[in-house]
Amino acid sequence: MASSNHDKEKSHHNAATNTDTVSLEEDWTPTLVDIEKAEHDEKNKAGTASSQCSSDGERPEHNVISWSINDPGNPHNWSATRKVFVVIAGIVLVFNSTFGSSIAAGASQQTADYFNVTNTVQLVLPTSLFLVGYVLGPLLTAPMSESYGRKPILFVTFLIYTAFSLGCALAPTWAGLVVMRLLCGMGAGTPISVVGGVYADIYKTPQARGTAIMIFMTMTILGPLVGPPASGYLAVVSWRWAYWLQLIIAGVSWPIFIFMPETYGPVLLKRKAAEQRQETGDVSIVAPIELENKSMQELITVILARPFRMFLFEAIVLSSCLYMAMVYAVFYMFLQAYPLIFEGVYGFSPGEEGLTFLAIFVGSVMASGVYFWWDHYYEKKRAQNPAPKWTAQEEYHRVPIACIAGPLFAASIFWLGWAARPDVHWIVPTLAGIPFGLAYVLIFMGLINYIVDAYEAFSASALAASSCSRSLFGVILPFAVPSMFSHLGIAWACSVLGFISLALGVIPFVFIRFGEKLRANSEFCQELRRLKEKEMARNGP
Repeated sequence: MASSNHDKEKSHHNAATNTDTVSLEEDWTPTLVDIEKAEHDEKNKAGTASSQCSSDGERPEHNVISWSINDPGNPHNWSATRKVFVVIAGIVLVFNSTFGSSIAAGASQQTADYFNVTNTVQLVLPTSLFLVGYVLGPLLTAPMSESYGRKPILFVTFLIYTAFSLGCALAPTWAGLVVMRLLCGMGAGTPISVVGGVYADIYKTPQARGTAIMIFMTMTILGPLVGPPASGYLAVVSWRWAYWLQLIIAGVSWPIFIFMPETYGPVLLKRKAAEQRQETGDVSIVAPIELENKSMQELITVILARPFRMFLFEAIVLSSCLYMAMVYAVFYMFLQAYPLIFEGVYGFSPGEEGLTFLAIFVGSVMASGVYFWWDHYYEKKRAQNPAPKWTAQEEYHRVPIACIAGPLFAASIFWLGWAARPDVHWIVPTLAGIPFGLAYVLIFMGLINYIVDAYEAFSASALAASSCSRSLFGVILPFAVPSMFSHLGIAWACSVLGFISLALGVIPFVFIRFGEKLRANSEFCQELRRLKEKEMARNGP
């Protein structure tokens, strides 16, 4: 045992004195491989060598490499131009995913007429089954991106999305169309879950990462808003043109995505280790990820089960998921309710009705200004000497904008419901979309940034739990729209949604009050903090 411990200490010394040592910055963020390697070290005091032994029974020593402080291969050290390109590529993928989610809404009646579908519940299926795919896809792919890298996972899933977009355009039957929409959604769900992790890969400071995620969130609402008016006008020619447009946008996006580099640090470090082995002939050079030889059982129980574990046992993730899921579901319920309001009450055409969603887009753009204002105000206060005590609490960096947005979101729903009457001009309920879009984006900006900051290396799994839960709500609740609005009427149907949203709006306030305690009791946050302290102590000044 002493010999093994000596080997372990020697291996650590080699890694610390090698030119590829990890940087000792205050904002050093451990990767998932770092965490799993640390767990492996704790459980196996015999060291981190490979399971294969030499013929004389001695275990060959590993020279475990890591990033140097200014290593250009580390995504944190990439040029601003390269990072911006990655952000743009992520935006393109997310826009495709969200645009595809709502493209069926504007052409639903024409599609139903073509296939002789008269059941109102079935009219929701092309959108709802797409969101079912949102649930199923990320459960597998988001955790895998934390082991195999972002690019290959995004490549495969975007290829699936593109292929089945073609299938939707050519679908010969109603059953064929809804199945194609399901498979298309499975491919589209991954960017929603993984792109946030991509931005965490390249931006190490919360400020830069928050700005990228703010842009990401704006795209998540822009896509669904553009879909209905586009398909509404194209459906006049043919409902198939809605899906041809979806395919065209995906095709135009491929050249941008193809040149997007891999961003996941552990995978890039593995490539670097392979290059060094080839150049030097030293087979002992390895990256931390190469020490993790997980069995299939471990892959399933540890990696793929992580989003479920975080949803069930992490209070921050569970609460955030429930709130964002309800907010998300209300938006997709409005995709079904707006035709009932603006076509039924005001006699709009499908294309004209789709244009009313632009008010929501105006609100979402305004959210960017509010986000930047709060971020600037927070940083200004934190820079004061002495800084106010509240700036030291992590929750105050992200969550306050969600606190503001919660009551505003509920108020916008009441506004829409009680203003949608024949004796009230159509512009009045339309304008309710502005505070709705503003609040929608601010809630997501605040809570998603909070999750990414709190869980860092585990953020992709946490976001996968978030994506799946809100997609599940987005699948189920829109089925209730025809019954709710026919039995309760527009005003009271919206009021029910408003009261539920108002009740869930207390969650950000709970984070402000108890967030530090929740993070202190979190298994994942504790592991991140422990590993940071261990690395600082091991490599100290």
